[in-house]
This record gives sequence, C-alpha cells and structure tokens, in this order.
Amino acid sequence: MTILVTGVAGFIGMQVADRLLADGRAVTGIDNMNDYYAVSLKRDRVARLETAHGKLFTFAELDFADAGAVAAALHGQHIDAIIHLGAQAGVRYSLENPQAYVRSNLAGHVTMLELARERRVRHLVYASSSSVYGGNDSLPFRVEDRVDHPVSLYAATKRADELMSETYAHLFRIPMTGLRFFTVYGPWGRPDMAMWIFTRKILAGEPIPVFNHGRMQRDFTYIDDIVSGVIGCLDHPPADDGGPKAGGSRSPHRLYNIGNNRPEELMHLIAVLEEACGRKAQIDFQPMQPGDVHATYADISAIAADIGYAPTTGIEVGVPRFVEWYRGYNG
Repeated sequence: MTILVTGVAGFIGMQVADRLLADGRAVTGIDNMNDYYAVSLKRDRVARLETAHGKLFTFAELDFADAGAVAAALHGQHIDAIIHLGAQAGVRYSLENPQAYVRSNLAGHVTMLELARERRVRHLVYASSSSVYGGNDSLPFRVEDRVDHPVSLYAATKRADELMSETYAHLFRIPMTGLRFFTVYGPWGRPDMAMWIFTRKILAGEPIPVFNHGRMQRDFTYIDDIVSGVIGCLDHPPADDGGPKAGGSRSPHRLYNIGNNRPEELMHLIAVLEEACGRKAQIDFQPMQPGDVHATYADISAIAADIGYAPTTGIEVGVPRFVEWYRGYNG
C-alpha cells in the first residue's frame, strides 16, 4: 500500500515523505516543480529522497490540479492514504498572482478530494494555514474561533479548502484532517520565508527587512515537530461516529492547529539568529505589509488531546540547526 504525498518537493512535503520512507512505507510523491522559488532546491530535495530510499519512493512531476495527469500517473497503484501538502504558498505573492492560488489551492484541492472519493482512501490529511485566522486579536488562536475575515487571498483559499473538505466528508464519509500550520522552519526550508531571508542577509552583511518596526510575534514551529504531528494525525483518522470533532464537524472531518504553542517576539528571533550566525544584523525597519498579521499563537490543546502531539523544539535549539544546515547547503 502506498501513501500519496503532494508537494513532495516542498519543504514540509519532503520532510514528511522522508520520515514515512524511513519507517518503511512506500510513498508516491507528486509536484509540479514551479518556479515560485529556486527549482534547484526542489530538485535537490527530491534527489535526496531518491538517493536515501531507492525504489520505495516514486516521483511524478505533474500539476495536481490536472485531474487527468494525476489519474494517469497513479493508474494501477493502490493509494492507501493521501497527505496533501501541495499548494501555492505565500501571503504577499497572492497579491501579485491570484490566478496561481485559484488553480493550485482551489482546483487542485478539489482534484485531491475527488481522488480520495474515487479511491476510498482511509484518510486524507491536508494542509491549511494559521493565516485563516486573519486579523483575529484573541490569542491564542483556537480551532473553535470564527475565521470569516481573511486578510489575504492565500488565507481565503485555505479557508475554502476547509469548507470543501467538510462538504466531501459529509457527503462521502471520507475521513479527513485539516492542519493549520504555524510558521514552520528548519533544514531544507523555503527561501521566501523570514528565517532563510534573515540568515542569508546577516551572513552577507546586508540589511534585513523587519516589518511593523519589529512589533510582531510568531509561533515558530520546528520541522521535526511538524512532521511528527502530520504522521500522528495520518495514523489516527477521525471516526465516523456522529460525535463532534475538533473544529465543530460531526462528519469524519477535524481541524487542528499545529504549532509550537509559544509565540516569539520577532526581535528575539533576530537575536537568536545573530548568535547562531556569529554576527550582528543590520536592521531595516519597515511598516506593516498588506495581508500580514501582528501575531500568531497556536492553541494546540485539541491535537494534543487527540493524538498526543507535543512539540519539543524551541528556537534556541531549532534556529542554530537551521543555520548550520544553511551554511552547509549554500557552501
């Protein structure tokens, strides 16, 4: 039996696939290898999986919004479960290229829902985002909170994914879990995210852009903790018992926050990065960016109670690990 991982050339997708494969589980990964950031990094991630795991890992380069291409690539394979992590990421980029989000995050999500329905998979785990909470100023963010006022198109597409998943879980009784990720970082991370940008610029002696004049908080979550949570959810699908699930559904569909449960001041993160890099940062304070939020903070009580999720890696440990990997990868 095979687990399908979408976005397998992405940061979280590659790390989840690596853990599954290390456990001896066969993985088919798909990714369209788009150029939102350096394709070379994506190819290096896939190559690492192929080298480490051999024939246990199969890769297909395709657009998962193309239902015909997905069907052709998976013909004859038994798909036991789906971990749908592929998406067009980035809050700010959604202001520049909205159609990319419509195709990937909306049409692509429906393709995966239809695949889950046709194959009768035992569980579909999919990526949502903490951005669905929008400008919510009640902290920590709880899965019971209203999420009707997204402040970016990216956030709106992720909330739409949750609603479409609820519909499919209700109509077709497909077990599903949506995961609202909170600021994931670590080795093999994304070049468009603050951790990578800050590290690159600090090491190069360039000014780092710090928005809202540094008055921001983020619930930074280390990749190893995220992977443990994703796979823990995969192995514990929600029951179709009519009882209420996390997020309020009575269908076999639940929503979890998956974060570190510990918001960090942005300026404290920069201080930890400075120590890990061995040099001071030049800071370019800038105003708040459109679509951004002041703070994120995950209430993880639901996922902790249901699957025992317990993150263990603070930024004092995780940031030096990232910097060490970054230096090694970039020479």
